[in-house]
Amino acid sequence: MFPDTFQQAPGVAVHGPGVRALAPAKVNLYLQVTGRRPNGYHELDSLMVFADVGDIVEASPAEDLSLSVGGPMACRLGRELPDPDDNIMLRAARRLAELMGVAAKARLHLTKVLPVAAGIGGGSADAAATLKALATLWGDPDAADSPEVADLALALGADVPVCLAGRAMAVSGIGETLTPAVALPEAWLLLVNPGVGVSTPAVFKARQGDFSRAAPLTTPPADASALGAALKSRRNDLEAPARQLAPVIGQVLDGLAATAHCRLARMSGSGATCFGLYDSPDTAHAAADALARAHPEWWLAPAPLRRG
Repeated sequence: MFPDTFQQAPGVAVHGPGVRALAPAKVNLYLQVTGRRPNGYHELDSLMVFADVGDIVEASPAEDLSLSVGGPMACRLGRELPDPDDNIMLRAARRLAELMGVAAKARLHLTKVLPVAAGIGGGSADAAATLKALATLWGDPDAADSPEVADLALALGADVPVCLAGRAMAVSGIGETLTPAVALPEAWLLLVNPGVGVSTPAVFKARQGDFSRAAPLTTPPADASALGAALKSRRNDLEAPARQLAPVIGQVLDGLAATAHCRLARMSGSGATCFGLYDSPDTAHAAADALARAHPEWWLAPAPLRRG
């Protein structure tokens, strides 16, 4: 069942007897709610990108399917070993095994780096990385790029398909319609989470007002300054309701906006993680240092915007 020689899928690396995949943070540079379907799902218009920081998913041969968790944010999951009936990684593994016609046997380990319930796709990114790692471990790395696995990803969650793609995308529908984004410039992001989780369903429930019109970015920005200017004419429609539920988000946004050379301060997804947009690693790290001194309890991660 396990290949002697691994063919590697993009984003997956051989690691001893198994494979390792990065689950990078997903960031909504903007997120506009454009409608609601009869089944209750909301339609979105968003530019989703990835920061070069994330969780690590490792998969190795085993005689059954198991998951262990470690890393600096493991305690935030509330339990050392996630409920196998509830955890998205184990559900992804079982469904992929069924699709590939193999036994669901692997030892999974998650190194949890990203905050939980934070609006940066942690669980969705972990599920996507699991699909990539296991497709390689089980001998068919190309399976992760198949339409069948794309459908499987959407069934797991609205953000899983874009996390599976792993590159900047213009996203519409409920998350299933992905179009490669325009070329983006070199830029740095500073991700900041104040240590609170926000429920995505609660944020959508609290949202009020009319729906927005889609406004996909069609002109490639020349640099981070131009990208910030283009994004200022768009917004995150979930920011206002999230701030009502977690007022500290406003404090984070004010703190980011006050840092030197911040081109844009905005919340990602349904929160509570926010980001600042910067031109260079020096300005992003300087902003991180300033906020860390003022708010040592906040989680901060300066990272380049992944362009490929």
